[in-house]
Amino acid sequence: MTSHSNSSPTEHSEGQGINGTEIVVDVGPIAHGGHFVARHEGRVIFVRHAIPGEKVRVRLTDSGDSSRFWRADVVEVLEASPDRVAHFWKLADSLGSWKWGGPPVGGAELGHISLQRQRALKADVLAEQLKRLAGLDLATQVEAVGNNHDGGLGWRTRASFAVTTKGRLGMHAHRSDVVVPVKEMPLAVQGINELRLWDLDLSGIARVEVAVPSNGSRPLVLLAPEEGTSPKRLHSILAQLPHDISVASFDPSKGEVLQLRGRTWVQETAAGHEYRVTGEGFWQIHKDAPNTLVGAVTDYLSGGGYLQPGAAVADLYAGAGLFTAPLADAVGVTGSVLSVEGAPGTSRDARKNLHGEPQVEIVQGRVERVLHQRARSFDSVVLDPPRAGAGKAVVKQLMATGPRAIAYVSCDPASFARDLGYFHQGGWRLESLRAFDLYPNTHHLETVGLIVPAA
Repeated sequence: MTSHSNSSPTEHSEGQGINGTEIVVDVGPIAHGGHFVARHEGRVIFVRHAIPGEKVRVRLTDSGDSSRFWRADVVEVLEASPDRVAHFWKLADSLGSWKWGGPPVGGAELGHISLQRQRALKADVLAEQLKRLAGLDLATQVEAVGNNHDGGLGWRTRASFAVTTKGRLGMHAHRSDVVVPVKEMPLAVQGINELRLWDLDLSGIARVEVAVPSNGSRPLVLLAPEEGTSPKRLHSILAQLPHDISVASFDPSKGEVLQLRGRTWVQETAAGHEYRVTGEGFWQIHKDAPNTLVGAVTDYLSGGGYLQPGAAVADLYAGAGLFTAPLADAVGVTGSVLSVEGAPGTSRDARKNLHGEPQVEIVQGRVERVLHQRARSFDSVVLDPPRAGAGKAVVKQLMATGPRAIAYVSCDPASFARDLGYFHQGGWRLESLRAFDLYPNTHHLETVGLIVPAA
């Protein structure tokens, strides 16, 4: 059989695997994380760039005789699924990348699958996690967001890049230190591609972050310098960038952002409000995500009678206040909103964004610490934790505050299902659930669940 890599496939004795070995496998179901399950001589292999039902040749990328499982990339499709399509991005196409001798870039691992099948596969992952971790049998449709005719492209308003040893913009291969030079980012909005950062000499820079607000306001480029990079080198890069964008340097380890030109923040718009978001501060990356998620959350809470004038509500892991502002509108000056965010810079943004709302209390700190400091009670809660989820301690504290409903926003089906299991143990139930394809051509999805006391 013909190998699709520049190096010749290596044959090994039964049960052994060395990175670079190529073997033929039948592809099974999708697993959480964007992998597909295959087996070879009794060992599980997590395969990327496949589709269930296919027969493929894979190249082992993470293997060893003592490993419980191996990882692999598809290098040749022997029997294709009818849902396989030509990948839209050459550098992320496993078949082409390995043919020319290297791994594909990460971040578009489902780009070889039709969008309809992608969403069905994501629904499968969500259902499996809910069954395994929460004991819940529930099928949920993953809803498309935005323009259904865009091919799942041009949605990212934020992008993170590495820099090659030759000072060119690049991206990491999956689970690898390999940095692949890039000259386009098809998932990004037009404004990011129009910056043409790949034309710059970025020598002395370790990482580049870009934010281009969907409202058309001023973009921001963040440069993370390597240790020892001189101010002269930074200003040399600054001179290569368009004059109408903001530029800042930042230290990811310290969270420090220093102005080089313009602002150190961007202005975002959602649900009728303006938001200032500083530096690396969190904001939903899909251009249509903020309005989609605010709509889903407020529909659940208002529709169920849990969000009314005079109500006491909480927005936990609140970021720059995306949900806090519409919650404040709903409860009015006779109500109250507690907005809690752990990141100091992002919490300062929330304070600026909500400064004209007397019913809002902004608290910077860990959610579990804030809830522990004094007894609180809420009519309803919005819970939007990071990928790791809220965790057992926070779930227990939340149930103790006695809300009538919790709107749980999650970007990870595993941590959401785990936390939902904790709620079930405490006598709560999932009233309703929606899932959104906010990350087309990747394995990620977003869910919004309404959780209420069972009694």
